Formats: sequence, C-alpha cells, structure tokens
Amino acid sequence: MQSAPCGALHIKGCQRSAAAVQGAALPTPGQGRHAEKRLFVRQRLPAENRRPLTRGQRKEEASGMAQTNGQGTLERFFKLKEHNTTVRTEVVAGITTFVAMAYILVVNPQMLADPFYIMEQPEYAAHVANGVFFATCLIAFFGTFLMSVYAKIPFAQAPGMGLNAFFAYTVVLGMGYTYGQALAIVFISGILFIVITAIGFREACVRAIPPCVRGAISAGIGLFLALIGLKNAGLVVSNSSTLVALIDFSKWGDPELHGLVASALVALVGLVVIGALHARRIKGSIIIGILVATIVGVPLGVTSFGGFSMNIGQQFSDFVDVSLFKMDFAGLFADSANVFQMVFTLVMIVISFSLVDMFDTIGTLLGTAKQANMLDQNGDMPRMRQAMMADALATTVGACLGSSTATTFVESSTGIAEGGRTGLTSLVTSLLFLASIIIAPIVGIVPGAATAPALIFVGVLMMGSIKELDFTDMSEAIPSFVTVTFMPFTYSIANGIAFGLITYVLIKLLSGKAREIRPFTVVLCLLFVLRFAFMTTG
Repeated sequence: MQSAPCGALHIKGCQRSAAAVQGAALPTPGQGRHAEKRLFVRQRLPAENRRPLTRGQRKEEASGMAQTNGQGTLERFFKLKEHNTTVRTEVVAGITTFVAMAYILVVNPQMLADPFYIMEQPEYAAHVANGVFFATCLIAFFGTFLMSVYAKIPFAQAPGMGLNAFFAYTVVLGMGYTYGQALAIVFISGILFIVITAIGFREACVRAIPPCVRGAISAGIGLFLALIGLKNAGLVVSNSSTLVALIDFSKWGDPELHGLVASALVALVGLVVIGALHARRIKGSIIIGILVATIVGVPLGVTSFGGFSMNIGQQFSDFVDVSLFKMDFAGLFADSANVFQMVFTLVMIVISFSLVDMFDTIGTLLGTAKQANMLDQNGDMPRMRQAMMADALATTVGACLGSSTATTFVESSTGIAEGGRTGLTSLVTSLLFLASIIIAPIVGIVPGAATAPALIFVGVLMMGSIKELDFTDMSEAIPSFVTVTFMPFTYSIANGIAFGLITYVLIKLLSGKAREIRPFTVVLCLLFVLRFAFMTTG
C-alpha cells in the first residue's frame, strides 16, 4: 500500500483536529468553568469553521471573559502569584480579619461616650456614641484601604484599643479636656506622625530595636493575643487573690455565671474545630471555626440576634453635628495663666499618643510579618514606610472624623494565618468595614466567644518563634523575656517593647557591653522614660 505524502497527512490531521475541536467547543451552558477554554479554542479556529453559539453560550462566554479580566487585574496589581496566593485565599483572609476586628464597631463608640455618662451627660453621650460609630466605620475603611492600595500588605487599621481608653479616661475624664479638644490633640499627633514618617524617623526607630527585642515581639504578641482570647471567651476571669483564675465550670447552673460558662464552652468548641481543621490542612479553618462557634452559641444563649441599633439616619445626623471636623484647637490654648504647664502637658499627651501608636504598629507589623515569613533577609518588612504613612494618615483623618488614634490591629494576624499575603486581603476587610454602616446588626450577631478561639489559635502559631531566642546570654535573654511577658501582662505591645529596650540598654551598660548599643536606641529609651515618669499610662 502506497503511503500518503507527509503534507497530506498533516492537512488531514489538522482537519480532523479542527473538526474534533469544533465539536468540543459546544458544551452545555451549565459548564461555566470551561467558558474561558472554549473562547481560546474558538479563537484558534478559522472563521468558516466556527459554529454559531447559542444565546446562553454567548452570555456565558462574555461572563468568562469578564471574570478572567477581573482576576487578571487583581493579579497584576497585587502580584498574587509572586506571593504564592489566590483570589479565594485573599478573600477568605479578608473576611476572617474583619470578623476578628468587628468588635471595635461596638466597643469604640461605647468607650468614647462613657466619660460623658460618668459625668452625667447622657444625652450628649448618646450623640457622641452615634457619631463615633459612623467615624469608626469610616476610619477603619480609610486606613485599611490605604494599607491595601498604597502599602499593599494584608494588615487592617481601626481606632486602637488602649489608645481609645487613654483618650476617654485619661485625657477627657481625668485631665478635663473636652471631646473636641482631645480630637485636636489626636490631630496634632497625626500630623507629627506624617512628618516623622516622611523624614524616615519611624524607620530609624525600627532599625534601633535590637535583634533580641525584635525577635521577641512575635512571641510576645502571641501571648498577648492568647490572653485577649481567653478573656473574651470567659475562660480566664479576674480573681482578687490570684489576679486571674479559670472559670468555675461547676457553676453552670448559677444564673449569674451561666452565661460566662456557656461562653467558655463555645470558645473551646471553636478552638477544637479550628485546630482540627488546620491539622487536616483544610483552607478557611479559622472562619469555619468562628461560624461553628456562633451556631453552637445559639442554643446556649451566647449568640444574640438583637441589641444593635439600626437607626442610620440618627447616627449620621449625630456624626455631622458632634463628630465631623469638631476639633477644638482654640480651647487647647485657652488657659493663659500657666502657659508653660499647658504646653508641657500638651506635649506629653502628644508624645504618649505617638509612642504608643508608633510601637503598637511597629510591633504588630514586625511580629506578624515574621510569623508569616514576610520579612526580607535583613529582618525588615518590605514597604514598611508605606505602612507607616498609611497609619499616620489614618490617625489624622480619624481625628477629623471624630475618633481616637487609629493603629494597625494585631487581629490582622488572623487573616494572615488564613493565608492572606497581599493588599487584596485588606481591600476585602476595608470594604466590609464600609458596608458595616448598614450591616452592623448582622455583624453584631457574632459573639466575642466565637472570635476568641481565633485569637488563641493565632497566639499558638506566633509563639513558635520563641525557639529562636538566645537564652544563654543574659544581656540578651532578659530584654527578650521582658518584651515577651510585659506585652500580655501590661496589656500593651508598646509597653513590652519599651521595657525591652530599657532593660537592654541598662544591662548592656552595666555589663561592659556599651559598644553594642546604638545611639538611637538610647534616645528611644529616654523618650519612654519621660513618658512613664510624667504621663499616666491610663
């Protein structure tokens, strides 16, 4: 038998392939995930060999193109492949961070309004609470959005816990400043943040933290998160004799303690679920654990479907009347009788806000990034300056909107633990904070006992870095230990870093190792000493 020419075989093969491909290009409209492949195949066929598509197939093909283009835009902007992540992972991480942080929408308005309830001004306090709720949503959106599109990192911002307590109970209630005057102080500290970030001062602060303190930050934050989670869960309670104690589970029948015992049980269920799913390498383990705990909390009475106001009109009206651009600069300098005392007090308050916010943010960024392997070969975090500037701008704008200092939230670590590695995570979180103006009642359904196990679990992950600390050299070990322990036991990341630096400098000096101390580290220590000596810590 005579063999066909090679060219003829090639042509026939091509025709058969084209026919086969043409036939394969017509799956049913329900196969949406193949729309992109069909489009590619059809574009490779000659026009005369293409079969007309049905209306449903044309619609599906257009949808596939739009989805591909959208994902391509996200990929190019956030460099998802470079960071070994996907759109799905980033979205789940963003939702997880938001759920872990959502409590601030309730707590911040309550805390900033509380001084006025104490001063028996309930009507004004209600207006402040409404205004601050709106402000909190907008500040969290703005700050986290900057982290997304400017810094391009998976961290979220909102008015900081601790900083809002200092604002409310020390500056307003204790020192007698008005709400508007306190906002003016926060605005001044925000402008200071912007200036020192622009000139590189905040980056210099990062470089001034010695390796033994820097290495301890992640473990310290881990313990801090665990303590917050245990407290929110009701597992650890206050005790007049031992300071803290385990909840007494035998009191489950006591009407006064039943709710606390139920919360502890819900949190334990959530922690076990998260741990088991993570051990089985199931994606979304944290958010699944939170949802399971929320559902378990329904029959136990922990999950509540009420208790959050939906009066958006009144909240917006109070926001405009009481909070928006209500900074009182003139009132800060009204006391002309003792100018020196007035200026000194003002400077110390600004320094307090600045130091706490700066080192809370530095600690959160470095500690969480270390756990997620996001640091470079020098132990520095890429795009640190952009993150710091986003923090500074959020604080400044936050004062204009009517709330206390914004900071980077340590709860961002929950989303990072879910795999968030880029600004897409924070973009999702920011949009959810913006939507919270409307969906706040839904967000409020998730109880603190359901989010607590997420914090405890992330604390476990972050504690792993403690094995890298050197405990053989006491001039390094003691500052590391102080950093780790002071964070949870003083309820402040900044305090842990501060006393880590102070002990580092003093021990190095007294042990004859002064040459190992950087000059700027000494400057930071002196600033903290001034702060602790002349300004109450709240």
